[in-house]
Amino acid sequence: MAKKVVATLQKGEGRTYSKVIKMVKSPKTGAYVFKEQMVLNDQVKDVLAAK
Repeated sequence: MAKKVVATLQKGEGRTYSKVIKMVKSPKTGAYVFKEQMVLNDQVKDVLAAK
């Protein structure tokens, strides 16, 4: 299934998006959690800078 998603993102407007994986520390347990987002290439720095 992952191959199908990657193939559709490489055509047309899919190239304007990037997958951002951010590691966030949980305030309750102190464990780290990974959050994944698909964002426009222009907004990658804004997403990574935001808390």
